[in-house]
Amino acid sequence: MRPVTTFVVSPTMPDALAPLKELAYNYWWCWNPDAVELFRRIDPALWEEVHHNPVALLTRLSHAQLQAMADRVEYVNQVREVYAQFRRYMDDRGWYASQDPKPGSYIAYFCAEFGIHESFSCYSGGLGVLAGDHLKSASDLGLPLVAMGLLYQEGYFRQYLTQNGWQNEQYLEVDFFSLPLTPVTRADGTPITISVDLPLGRCHAQIWRMNVGRVPLYLLDTNVPQNTDERLRDVTDRLYGGTVDTRVMQEMMLGIGGMRALQAIGIEPAVCHINEGHAAFCLLERSRQFMDRFSVTFREAWQITQQSSVFTTHTPVPAGNEVFRFDIMETYLRSYVEALGISWVEFLSLGSQSAPSSDIGFSMTVLGLRGAVYRNGVSKLHGEVARTMWRDVWSEFARSEVPIGAVTNGIHTQSWIAPEIADLYDRYLSPTWRTRPDLEESWKNVDAIPSFELWRAHQRRRERLVLGARQHILSKHSTSLTQEQINSIHDYLDPDVLTIGFARRFASYKRADLLMHDIERLARLVHDPKRPVQFVLAGKAHPRDTEGKELIQRVLQNIKRHGLEQRIVFLEDYDIDVARLMVRGCDVWLNTPRRPYEASGTSGMKAVLNGALHCSILDGWWAEGFDGYNGFAIGRGEQFDNEQQDVTDAETLYDMLEHTIVPMFYDIGKSRVPERWIALMKNSIRTLGGRFSAVRMVHDYAVEAYIPAVEQHYVMIANQAEQARALVRHIGMIDARWKQVRIGPVAIHGTTGAHVGKRIHVTAELMLGALSPDDVLVQAIYGRVDSKGDISPAHTTTLGAVRKEGSTTYYEGDYACEESGMQGCTVRAVPAHPLFVHTADAMRATYADIG
Repeated sequence: MRPVTTFVVSPTMPDALAPLKELAYNYWWCWNPDAVELFRRIDPALWEEVHHNPVALLTRLSHAQLQAMADRVEYVNQVREVYAQFRRYMDDRGWYASQDPKPGSYIAYFCAEFGIHESFSCYSGGLGVLAGDHLKSASDLGLPLVAMGLLYQEGYFRQYLTQNGWQNEQYLEVDFFSLPLTPVTRADGTPITISVDLPLGRCHAQIWRMNVGRVPLYLLDTNVPQNTDERLRDVTDRLYGGTVDTRVMQEMMLGIGGMRALQAIGIEPAVCHINEGHAAFCLLERSRQFMDRFSVTFREAWQITQQSSVFTTHTPVPAGNEVFRFDIMETYLRSYVEALGISWVEFLSLGSQSAPSSDIGFSMTVLGLRGAVYRNGVSKLHGEVARTMWRDVWSEFARSEVPIGAVTNGIHTQSWIAPEIADLYDRYLSPTWRTRPDLEESWKNVDAIPSFELWRAHQRRRERLVLGARQHILSKHSTSLTQEQINSIHDYLDPDVLTIGFARRFASYKRADLLMHDIERLARLVHDPKRPVQFVLAGKAHPRDTEGKELIQRVLQNIKRHGLEQRIVFLEDYDIDVARLMVRGCDVWLNTPRRPYEASGTSGMKAVLNGALHCSILDGWWAEGFDGYNGFAIGRGEQFDNEQQDVTDAETLYDMLEHTIVPMFYDIGKSRVPERWIALMKNSIRTLGGRFSAVRMVHDYAVEAYIPAVEQHYVMIANQAEQARALVRHIGMIDARWKQVRIGPVAIHGTTGAHVGKRIHVTAELMLGALSPDDVLVQAIYGRVDSKGDISPAHTTTLGAVRKEGSTTYYEGDYACEESGMQGCTVRAVPAHPLFVHTADAMRATYADIG
């Protein structure tokens, strides 16, 4: 039966508790332990029942219960103290204010998922949690960042496993009114909505706002009455759910609808940051809005968009980069593209590495790469992998020149630190470890922490993990267990045993079963009577990843078949709450991806912050974090065929466990603590705690991308986008005349008797045709020659025009030999313009003939 009308009823708060509602509606509380305790104290059992959601907690309390809390003087005092902390935080301007930012220069951050807290099911895994940590750290630093995503009615799936270990998915409807969400409305209280045209009809969406500290997160919800077709209401039904058509519609709503939502709210971002390809359609809509605003063509608007956009790619696995068939794209976007005033082929080229091919399809990653001049992978190694993967987009340039950099991921320190460890840091480190964890000086006093104190704090966290793991297993199967099984679960794990954690998405390349390569050897380790080892595992497989589900089943059946249940446990339904329990309590964090398919990884960073030691393949962040004295490396980064790699890595892991990790952990001397182990813990915290914080990550984005992109934005839009118009005219002129550019004789002097440090002099003759020397950048390309005869990596130095005779312009310059071995040098010409951020963005190059 349907109601005549609907309305929201809020709890009536006693005046003394009024700040609780404001606190509950800002996720700042989730990284402030005093605020967490403030809510937990109200009703600890109910707090667990509502999955740590303060809005739901307050709505479940009776007026009598609230009044009873208001009558407790000590509780009211705590409310005032926490609220004062909150106001000081919100009123502080943060680091970004010191950069003299232009007023109103918003940075819009687009992502398909946001992992803010376990109470908000809008994330599937690492990408979402990384996005959540990005928002929190942007808030800490005071960036004028606004975020845009989708509000999923059923969120991501809850995992439950059958008796034989098969993963099933359960989707639960989310009650938006029990979350810290508020609809965005006009002055008269009516909701602000936007729409995107789809083949099914016009799809409407309501805008909701969620506060993450000082950062607003806007979310689009298509489950609104205006959508009379149920299929349109279901566009934002599930995260990564539905068919290919659903995905296209979601990504149109996220990108196109997201930009329209910002416009409807009154926000014109100076910079857009697209976090992974799902949101890349935003680049098209942003360009369309520039077309309307400045009366420019799409090509001119696209230049403004490129110059002030940031694109982050997260996926080093080709299959993980979303590609849509051209016929699907035509169904959904043909009319939209026609309104942009460009041809269909020109549009397809924006999503193609080279010439559009129906065999490849339209790549959302390529669209992101082409639509932004600030591009990055998420670790140094991933940056190298990305430059190799996407080299064809810049086919005229060497792999080392592909303009994809790297900003290594980081974690939000305050969200992941255990209270016991934080107390130690408060006592012995600089206070800046909380506010500026990215500063090296914040961690330099780690050695001052007494070993016994650090060890006891860590032991308490391991005890909490053991008890929490047992409780988690019981809670997931409370109605189906016999008393004998319940008693058995109470014996799972041992708080005094070396505990190793492994929690990942169960994808084949992450190799969750590497540990079980030699199950008999593993069993001997686990059951060693003097020095046992135990493992806590967790993770989900994508609902459509049958291979991943089979992997989970194989792991669980191996555990059961070999009688390892009490020493190897799997925590079902992995989420932020389970992750927090694990990273705070494990002694070792294990990661076994097949290199180089781990773009970054952040779970190990969280564990390291809490004193765990990282043990991993040298992939992702660990390839740059490991120094030989701050954790354990499985192998040396070597790569073989898959079968040989698995055998080699498994053997190396077993050897390391047996001969290094286990003996060191149990090597307890007269001090009654494992001194060598603790020394490694301290090295790990000191060298990694700051380098891999999200504050460092967001600071890097600000300095390397956001701030220069803001400057570029204002240059491009000044005087009704005069520079954008001029740049397009310049590029058109270059395109028409570039075939006239020829490089004549090249002479390289000084190669005889060359040695490191010797200067090499280069001269070249160029025929520029109708172009002037100002239109062209002439470079000497030099460096080591590899086995294929290519200069790799390539170094460049600019040659200067020294004179002109007739149609020939003469160039010369020099460089110093930087290394020994076989070296080479050539000369090239590329288009020049002050607004080209990277040389390769010219997209054209002419090289000297090989004579």
